[in-house]
Amino acid sequence: MYFKKMIGEKCYLSPVDVNDAEKFTEWLNDLEVTQNLTLYPHIISLTNEKESLEHLAKSHTYSIIDINTGELIGNCGYMDLDHINQTGEVGIFIGNIKYWSIGYGTEALTLLLDYGFKALNLHNIFLKVYSFNERAIKCYKKIGFKTIGKRREALLRGKDRYDIIFMDIVHNEFYAGRQ
Repeated sequence: MYFKKMIGEKCYLSPVDVNDAEKFTEWLNDLEVTQNLTLYPHIISLTNEKESLEHLAKSHTYSIIDINTGELIGNCGYMDLDHINQTGEVGIFIGNIKYWSIGYGTEALTLLLDYGFKALNLHNIFLKVYSFNERAIKCYKKIGFKTIGKRREALLRGKDRYDIIFMDIVHNEFYAGRQ
């Protein structure tokens, strides 16, 4: 069951439902879906995914739901929140391929950032992305993230090495030009 915590035009964010473990297990074992994730080389069992979702359900991680169909399309959330320094790391995952590159990730992440700045009182929000993930980098730049550095050739996929890019956004940059 889903609950509308943060609502956009295309999607809304709902607390994670542990009953979605089977769908997430399916997605997380699909190499096309996970190629951009740290989980790429791992085998995810249904039991492990249930445990993972139980943990995520207690944190600031949210399911992304299509507002028109009620269909689960992925999740997004915060890791490593530091309330003293008002910082956090964000991550997003769209498991349903038919929702790629049509604005759902941008909207979901925008909803999550607004929540982070307003409700969680964050000032600086950070993320990591692989240099070959051009679709995600385009999304992050569109939202207002800035590249702050990279870890050169820190990811090995097959025989190829890629950079890990670090990006962040601060409160006033996010709201500049937004209503």
